[in-house]
Amino acid sequence: MQELLLGATGSANSMSTWSLVSGASGAVIAIMVILALMSVFCWYIIGFKYLYLRRAARESELFGDSFWRSKDIEQIYKNAQALKHSPVSAMFLAGYTELAKLGADDPGARDREADLENVQRALRKAQTGETTKLESMIPFLATTGSAAPFIGLLGTVWGILLVFQQINPDEAVKLGQIAPQIGEALVATAVGLLAAIPAVMAYNYFTRRITVQISDMENFEHDYLNIIRRHFLN
Repeated sequence: MQELLLGATGSANSMSTWSLVSGASGAVIAIMVILALMSVFCWYIIGFKYLYLRRAARESELFGDSFWRSKDIEQIYKNAQALKHSPVSAMFLAGYTELAKLGADDPGARDREADLENVQRALRKAQTGETTKLESMIPFLATTGSAAPFIGLLGTVWGILLVFQQINPDEAVKLGQIAPQIGEALVATAVGLLAAIPAVMAYNYFTRRITVQISDMENFEHDYLNIIRRHFLN
């Protein structure tokens, strides 16, 4: 009985997660290292983008309050300069700069519709730039979410193929003899899933947050152009 218990304990120790990882073949270890690096970078992106988007949303809200409550455009401009992480604030600054250029032109030579198009073009350009900032690094989450399980599966298949190559067809094979090698191969799939699941969840979360920010920019563009049309280009 004692020998059976010792044998069971030794088998359990040999099948520990760390022993399975450390005992894997070079190719499987390389695949798990790649997956681990992808996971680490994904967690960096998750932390960075969470803080960035939260700050952008907060500053956009502050700018919105300033924009609609203040009647002094110079004060709004100063507030916008201080809110550097707000996409809406960046759009206002772009529109304000273009509007200042139009104000320096000869009023008699101005084309109202052409001036409005110039301001709209500046707003669209700023919106494109801010959208690019918001979406930066997010595609890597999607790539990890879709590719990591297959990369892990590749490690598993490779490891199992190595097990079959080591089997002598002329000898009886017990499960206990190949179980550690199969376990080593399966760990690669587990690592792939551990990398993919948080990446997919984070990608969906950030995509929704970015969509809200883009919607805010589009709404601000319409409101800003209407204000310019009524008060500045008459």
